[in-house]
Amino acid sequence: IVGENGAGKSTLMKILAGAYTPDSGEIFIDNKVYKGMTAALSRDLGINIIYQENLLVPAMNVVENIFVGQEISKGGFVDKAQMFKRARELCESLGIELNLNQTIENLSVSEQQFVKILKALSTNPRILIMDEPTSMFNVEDANRVLNLVKRVASNGVSILYISHYLKEIVQIADRITVIRDGMPINTYYNPDKNIDLDIIVRDMVGRPVDMFYEKESHDIGDVIFQVEKLKLDKDSPEVSFDVRKGEILGIAGMVGSGRTEIANAIVGACKKYSGTIKYKGKELNINKPSDSIRYGIAYITEDRQRLGLMLEANIIENLTIVGFHTKIKGFFVNVKKHFVLVSDIINNLKIKMASPFQAVKNLSGGNQQKVVLGKWLFSDSSLFIFDEPTRGIDVNAKAEFYKIMSNLTKEGKSIILISSDMPELISMSDRIAVLRKGRIVKILEKDEISENSIIRYALEVKEDVSDQKVG
Repeated sequence: IVGENGAGKSTLMKILAGAYTPDSGEIFIDNKVYKGMTAALSRDLGINIIYQENLLVPAMNVVENIFVGQEISKGGFVDKAQMFKRARELCESLGIELNLNQTIENLSVSEQQFVKILKALSTNPRILIMDEPTSMFNVEDANRVLNLVKRVASNGVSILYISHYLKEIVQIADRITVIRDGMPINTYYNPDKNIDLDIIVRDMVGRPVDMFYEKESHDIGDVIFQVEKLKLDKDSPEVSFDVRKGEILGIAGMVGSGRTEIANAIVGACKKYSGTIKYKGKELNINKPSDSIRYGIAYITEDRQRLGLMLEANIIENLTIVGFHTKIKGFFVNVKKHFVLVSDIINNLKIKMASPFQAVKNLSGGNQQKVVLGKWLFSDSSLFIFDEPTRGIDVNAKAEFYKIMSNLTKEGKSIILISSDMPELISMSDRIAVLRKGRIVKILEKDEISENSIIRYALEVKEDVSDQKVG
């Protein structure tokens, strides 16, 4: 199953696993019709899913994680010896080498993924769903997973395999279905394992031109912000890029490519291993988020509710929290008296509310996102990092957001835009840096930007396809 970010692949799989309830449609298993699944029913029918997220228990060892919730018992007690024996047999049959007594927190990422696979196979599934099983692997470990998949399928297990890595999909899949915007586009038979990748890419990215927002043009200045040889850890690749005054630099890449991790390192939300960050030619010493705030860097996070807002606090409190110490003087402060300071922001952003003292948790998603942006406008930031800024908000709110972003750049502000929304990324970006496995593989200039070119570099499909330039 292939498709770009947000196409609906993982949602479909979660419906089959009983994690989500479908709005309509039917599921056929053994000629029986089901209107939906529950987790228990899915499990009873022999469906198991290996999620992309890590759902293992860090403090438990390998055997305990494999059998948690399905422990083997004897005489009313957990039979640890039998579970260990069964786990060892699974490893031997699949060619997996693991220290079964090791706790998960002390295993590598690839070893943890093998534990997830063993856990799923321990239930003897008839249908196994694998969601991006090799996303964290090096080439050698990824090949081990592909060989494992072939071995499991040869034993009669049906496998639904989701991946952004088209080459491995072509290598193992008997049929390939492309999903776009929640709809199946085409299914291709692949008996010889040599289907043309260009065909799949075209199906993944096709979209009517009228879905693209038309961004206002303006002059772009000189380089104002630089990231040089940034490494997230000892073994990660170096990342270097710059942003110009009044520019929107888009960051593209599939889920797991390292987009958010790079943003977190820039603003001090996580430690970086090495590298320098410069603003107006001066090196910045950023070790924690408060440092980046002091330098005028705004970070509109991907998770607005968990990381961007104080949900129980009111609108004024949220809008003033970042710029509080520079704009409002005094030890004891009555924030209610400072509505005048944020009234222009509320009006300009068109925040719909019952009152400025309304709790942010009671606002719509779009208005919550406007409050997140508003607090950074209040702090007079000069560089804005937007991570999935319009996720979960409606079309009208998106258009308002795009207008705000355009106005910021016309004022000379600079923006780094991380987005999985392809029309958004293409419409709003002056240049786009394409990430793959933590490395910038290409920076596309405006006349090079198209959906096909972005997807091709993000998926390492080097063949040239007939690109239709947009924007």
